[in-house]
Amino acid sequence: MTKCKDDILILAIESSCDETAAAVVKNGREVLSNIISSQIDLHKLYGGVVPEIASRKHVENIDAVIKEALKESDTTFDDIDAIAVTYGPGLVGALLVGLAEAKALAYALKKPLIGVHHIEGHISANYIQNKDFKPPYVALVVSGGHSHLVYVEDYGKYEIMGHTRDDAAGEAYDKVARVIGMGYPGGPKIDKAAKLGNPNAIQFPRVFLEEDSYDFSFSGLKSAVLNYVNKEKMMGNEIVPEDVAASFQKSVVEVLVAKTIKAAKEKGVDKVAIAGGVASNTALREALTKACEENNIYLSIPSPILCTDNAAMIGSAAYYEYINGIRDGLDLNAVPGLKLGQR
Repeated sequence: MTKCKDDILILAIESSCDETAAAVVKNGREVLSNIISSQIDLHKLYGGVVPEIASRKHVENIDAVIKEALKESDTTFDDIDAIAVTYGPGLVGALLVGLAEAKALAYALKKPLIGVHHIEGHISANYIQNKDFKPPYVALVVSGGHSHLVYVEDYGKYEIMGHTRDDAAGEAYDKVARVIGMGYPGGPKIDKAAKLGNPNAIQFPRVFLEEDSYDFSFSGLKSAVLNYVNKEKMMGNEIVPEDVAASFQKSVVEVLVAKTIKAAKEKGVDKVAIAGGVASNTALREALTKACEENNIYLSIPSPILCTDNAAMIGSAAYYEYINGIRDGLDLNAVPGLKLGQR
């Protein structure tokens, strides 16, 4: 490919859970390739991600995924300016596969190595989707492992306003889907079923916690669904899975939306972004869009492919680290419980 002198091309690798992904990203916002090898069909046999199996599949897939990313972007290793990789949070075995690959490439090619926080990657997906979108803003990050409200003051500068105290939103979706017989992965299945159900059929709790708290808690809601299902079965009543799905989802969405709007108002910003796998949820997108319109807030929503785990988002986040002079050594290690803003 023809590369301008000022262009920065980053080869990014993501392997924090069960997607093996590689991408080539130009200047933080233009995706030249974004290759994802998903293991979802394998893990749904077990009702969730099996860490050891995920790690083994990463080892099998990672070289081919990187090769395909370079091919699709019409680039070679010579064109690449830096190697980026997710180093946390995530499954330690899965993270180590991506890290080993990235460090080997950085060493062999004599290219800079940049470690990226997985949640920072999810937030940065908005820069790919909306080329003019920039800080400051409030980001709602919701996925299978994370539920965060983050004030993004500047690129790489974050304040965690709230986080989950127990189950993440996506984790709650998976567990409720299992309870009502929908299987794994729960998020898409409940989203689809909820469209056919009555969201007011069952009054599940809305957990807002303390008045000034931006934290989330979905454990009680999950238990309420389980108790409802068990009670109805004991009484011999018919359970309508679509109604349970719709009512559960309404409870989750109302809390997520209310806290996000409140956080934006507190910080005095007129921009909100959503990120993470649950950001693909249609009910959440619709409710947050409506709430933002009512409050004159601009809402950035990445396309579904950028909400799931992918390497393009890692390449975008890495670009801003790169231009700020951040580099990592070959001693960079996986940090499964890495906090946002921690280095």
